[in-house]
Amino acid sequence: MADAEHLVALVTGAARGIGRACALRLAEANCALVLTDIGHDAPGVPYSLGSESQLEHTRQLCLDAGADAELLLGDVRSEADVEAMMKLALHRFGRLDVVVNCAGIVGPSGKGVDQVSEQDWATMLDINLTGPFRILSAAARIMKPQGSGSIVNIASTAGLVGYRHFAGYVASKHGLVGLTKAAALDLAPHGIRVNAVCPGSVHDSAELEGRMLREVANALDLDGDTEQLFLRDQPSNALVDAADIAETVAWLASGRSRSVVGAIITVDGGFTSR
Repeated sequence: MADAEHLVALVTGAARGIGRACALRLAEANCALVLTDIGHDAPGVPYSLGSESQLEHTRQLCLDAGADAELLLGDVRSEADVEAMMKLALHRFGRLDVVVNCAGIVGPSGKGVDQVSEQDWATMLDINLTGPFRILSAAARIMKPQGSGSIVNIASTAGLVGYRHFAGYVASKHGLVGLTKAAALDLAPHGIRVNAVCPGSVHDSAELEGRMLREVANALDLDGDTEQLFLRDQPSNALVDAADIAETVAWLASGRSRSVVGAIITVDGGFTSR
């Protein structure tokens, strides 16, 4: 990704998992980084979210890779927090070239659609859909005068197909795919590319402190070896590695993908080809 060197990138949800993997890959490409995550748990979300110490660890890993990296705790549900992210990028680095919209939740889930409360629905959509909209919109206002930029939304195979007992998650990720396509058309004339990556079942890496697959299993009350349970549906007989998603994000961030606009790219080991 040599042609992405010296770009300034904002990565949300960077404390762990796919967000950390994306931050590290961009750091290896010499991008300057603004790393954000909520830093505390959220009411209505049935598991712990990315912590401040995890975000600091991501930052240290990026520094060790030779990148210039700043961190800021922030909630994508807050307009004020989103504006603070943008201001930090501009104050510290003078511009914003890349956004990776990775912050998101998989639960509350595990119920039939008729059992989903309005509060659970609202929590899911506010974080997974309206949050990326807030980030995208604020970033676009910075990128337009520059005449360039790349925004990558981390969606899911749940943005392409349905899953039982995950109505809120599926709706939020389908919405994010639609937002990607509409925003791509709005912003392409200004030199800003908007694309989405749809990961499949991702290996819960201890190094990245990823836990999404475990939380999906918890929502469904699945017992046993979590990864073996999900492997049954993988045509490639392997779970997705977060590094593969990060590599796709890095390509979309770089000029090597300059003609890729409004694309929805699956990194799912063939899951959605069935």
